[in-house]
Amino acid sequence: MEEKKYLKWYNKVGYGSGDIAGNVVYALLAAFVMIYLTDIIGLNAGIVGTLIAISKIFDGISDVFFGAMIDKTKTKMGKARPWMLYGYFGCAVCLAAIFCIPVDMGSTAKYAWFFIAYTLLNAGFYTANNIAYSSLTALITKNNSERVQMGSIRFMFAFGTSMLIQAVTVGFVAKLGGGAAAWRTVAIIYAIIGVISNTVSVLSVRELSDEELSEGKKDDEAQEKYNLIDAFKILVHNKYFLMICGAYLLMQLYSATLGMGIYFMKYVLGNDGLFGTFSWAVNIPMIAGLLITPVLVVRLNGMYKLNIVGYVIGTAGRLGVVVAGYMGSIPLMLFFTAVAAFGMSPLQGDMNALIATTSEYTRLTTGKKVDGTMYSCTSFGTKVGGGLGTAIAGWMLAASGYVQNAATQPQSCVNMLYIMYLWLPMIFNVLITFILVNLNVEKANKELQSQ
Repeated sequence: MEEKKYLKWYNKVGYGSGDIAGNVVYALLAAFVMIYLTDIIGLNAGIVGTLIAISKIFDGISDVFFGAMIDKTKTKMGKARPWMLYGYFGCAVCLAAIFCIPVDMGSTAKYAWFFIAYTLLNAGFYTANNIAYSSLTALITKNNSERVQMGSIRFMFAFGTSMLIQAVTVGFVAKLGGGAAAWRTVAIIYAIIGVISNTVSVLSVRELSDEELSEGKKDDEAQEKYNLIDAFKILVHNKYFLMICGAYLLMQLYSATLGMGIYFMKYVLGNDGLFGTFSWAVNIPMIAGLLITPVLVVRLNGMYKLNIVGYVIGTAGRLGVVVAGYMGSIPLMLFFTAVAAFGMSPLQGDMNALIATTSEYTRLTTGKKVDGTMYSCTSFGTKVGGGLGTAIAGWMLAASGYVQNAATQPQSCVNMLYIMYLWLPMIFNVLITFILVNLNVEKANKELQSQ
């Protein structure tokens, strides 16, 4: 029997446009915050990396907290939409603040300014907004095909936004005169765009009632009575949730190391303008793959096989980038970058549906509905993975002897850039593939439902 449909095309597109807002924040920070802090503000890459790593401690606590708060929220707008709407205003202010560090401040004050703004953004406002946004996948429809479509559309907006930001930001800053003032102006413009797109997304959908989500049956009130510790225990006892957390973390580490590619382009390939070209090579194939992901999920009768095959292709593509990088062939690097991105696209497209399926596994095994808490893995992976990736890059740069604003870098730094940009992404893909082989939650749910 055909599943009931809950969404019109404009609901799906409106929902997906919300990732413009999320990636205004993520792409700008992942690709440019380190080079802004080191080459414009004059901070040490290793110290910045350490501050980011310390900030992640607060992130780890806030993810489950906000997820549980969303689960317990009851308003006319629903559970998640209020958090998504109001959380982003804080995101916009904090993003602008990070790129508004006064250049004439003392070094200690600059580090403190960055740490406070960065932590408030990631551990607070971005967490609330991102978990709420992801949770809507399970709260506005019960149709799994629609969830896959929502995920694909969402990530088309996400990668399109990332592509544009990575492609135009360097030139945009240069046209505004370069320097701290130019970065400040660009960040403010991006923040305003984020506020607009986030608001449109919130207003484009409505959440289903608890009765609709429970198929007309009111949940036992006892199911809702769990505290933060209970929510944490529920999550860690779901092995599929832990696998998704691991995969999401590695995916964001992957993205963060690619974001550091601006150093590779500048000091190895000799042209930082190539960063935008490689961004096109990543994001256009990714978007193309997302377009066909919903069809492939239907044809392969689920997400499991598709995700594994995709990441095998993605891993082989990144191996090709390694070989081409040592050959010094930019065309081959671009080609294999595109192959890898296309192979990785199905998991990006069906990830939200995969999490919803994992949340269903929790309901079947424990009787608890914890959709908001379950989607904390998306925020955890994005912030902790992306942040740690940037932190690790900062440590590696500092350890390699990176010299700020130098025309050339010492050979030790060049060697490190090869490791950061060529080897680490391939290693992350190998690890993700291993996780996906064991992540067959669809089969587990079917077995539980047949009992």
